[in-house]
Amino acid sequence: MSRIYGIGTDICDIRRIRAAWERHGERFALKILSEAEMQTFRARSARWSDRGVRYLATRFSVKEAFSKAIGLGMRMPMTWRLCEVGRKPSGQPTIVLHGVLKEWCVSKQLSAHVSLSDESDYATSYVIVEQAEA
Repeated sequence: MSRIYGIGTDICDIRRIRAAWERHGERFALKILSEAEMQTFRARSARWSDRGVRYLATRFSVKEAFSKAIGLGMRMPMTWRLCEVGRKPSGQPTIVLHGVLKEWCVSKQLSAHVSLSDESDYATSYVIVEQAEA
């Protein structure tokens, strides 16, 4: 049995992410993305730069929504790179946590469900975090 621990949502203007990318380059992406996400970002950007920017924007949005759902915002143990957006074999997005953020969530018995989307100028995400009941 579980209960809802928190819900987070975010909408991100892709144009703002593109402007930050153009201004700061890879340094901006390295701040937001995990190592695995950076590999995907580079591959998508190499094929078509707009795909890379959209990927970066959706990851930015999911991490913002997750930080809201766990009630921390962007303060420790929540950091951009310790929260990763992965994919299940079915293609469904999932939250993959690392380091102290993973330890914190495990200690609270938290698990997350995520939905993300992008269209034209916006990326959006919705995260529900559940807590297992004893």
